Amino acid sequence: MTDVTTAACADDLLDGLPERYCAELERLGYRRSTVRSYLGIVRRLCRIVAERGIAPDELTPERIVALVGHDAARSSPRRATVAVARRVAGLLAAPRAADAPAPLPAWQRDRAALRRDYESYLRHQRGLSERTIGHCCRFADRFLAFRFGEAGDAPGAITPGDVAAFLQHLTARGAPFRDRTPPTHLRSFLQYLFRAGLTPANLAPSVPSVAHRYGRRLPRHLPPEAVEAVLAAVRAAPRLGRRNHAMVLLQARLGLRAPEVVAIRLDDLDWRTGELLVRGKGGLHDRLPLPPDVGEAIAGYLRHDRVSASRALFVTDRAPHGPFQDGQVLNTILRTAFARAGVTPPPPYAGSHVLRHSLAAHLVRRGASLDEVAEVLRHRSRATTLLYARLDIEGLRGIAQPWPAAGDAP
Repeated sequence: MTDVTTAACADDLLDGLPERYCAELERLGYRRSTVRSYLGIVRRLCRIVAERGIAPDELTPERIVALVGHDAARSSPRRATVAVARRVAGLLAAPRAADAPAPLPAWQRDRAALRRDYESYLRHQRGLSERTIGHCCRFADRFLAFRFGEAGDAPGAITPGDVAAFLQHLTARGAPFRDRTPPTHLRSFLQYLFRAGLTPANLAPSVPSVAHRYGRRLPRHLPPEAVEAVLAAVRAAPRLGRRNHAMVLLQARLGLRAPEVVAIRLDDLDWRTGELLVRGKGGLHDRLPLPPDVGEAIAGYLRHDRVSASRALFVTDRAPHGPFQDGQVLNTILRTAFARAGVTPPPPYAGSHVLRHSLAAHLVRRGASLDEVAEVLRHRSRATTLLYARLDIEGLRGIAQPWPAAGDAP
């Protein structure tokens, strides 16, 4: 391609790019000052590309940062430059999106079809969340790649020895291996293969369990005074205190999981009846009473801080003020609150789930029955709730037998 042709292609592709970029940011709700700052980077990029005659297909995010990074260092932070580069690269790639992709090998097409069918099984028959579906499919892909590589998948040829070899490959990374996720997801995949008729036998029982120490099965929790200290630290934060306090309070008072907090929508709040619709695990929906302090915290956040067109209750503080991708934001909030309040979380660190455990432990010690705890936490299995019975020290002391002393035996 000659320099004249390259320059002509670049001019055609960059024609109207600042206007398109500006319209995209305005659609997403960015502030005008931010739009002006980012627009300066885009115009600088257009000028550099026109001067140097750079081919349009060379404008990757990394190349864009390299081109405008020197000038942007004096006027815009590098984080802004990277954000602009990614969005510009996406806008430039849009006209080329219609190009036909290269055909995939047969084994990749077959594996992609198997993955789609497995995803449909997990979504419609198991009722799993999208995040859990992603984890299950990731381990299924790793197992198939370990067993078959690029030779083409033959699920009927899988043996218990292949399953053991794969888990041995995973556990060899470090000792001791305490992650129970790989065996669980592998069992799910093997059950699917059997139900779909792809394997002659159900190989899920051949997946060994990961050793789990008895002491680690005790739920990590905080005493009530530590929970209140953490809540006060979250509320006193100079930025986003009202939003973060409302999010953490939902966990401390109602025992919500982190993904359930970020999944709440404005329509889930029934202010007349004082109820909250919770979108729980497995696609289950439950209605819980809204305590007065939780309702006041949410109302204060809605009145004073929330600015968004999204129907999600809790949104990010940066444009376009959309919903959170996952519940990791609550782990970040709590880490900061623990440090500010001087509270040491019980080891090993359980993340934001420690508030859910703390609520259950508090209910048990206040005399709540296990059925009541299961109803509050929305457990599907009674075995899960039985773990909290071990935290009721006073109740266990009443049924403990005296230690035999010398001479007591007949």
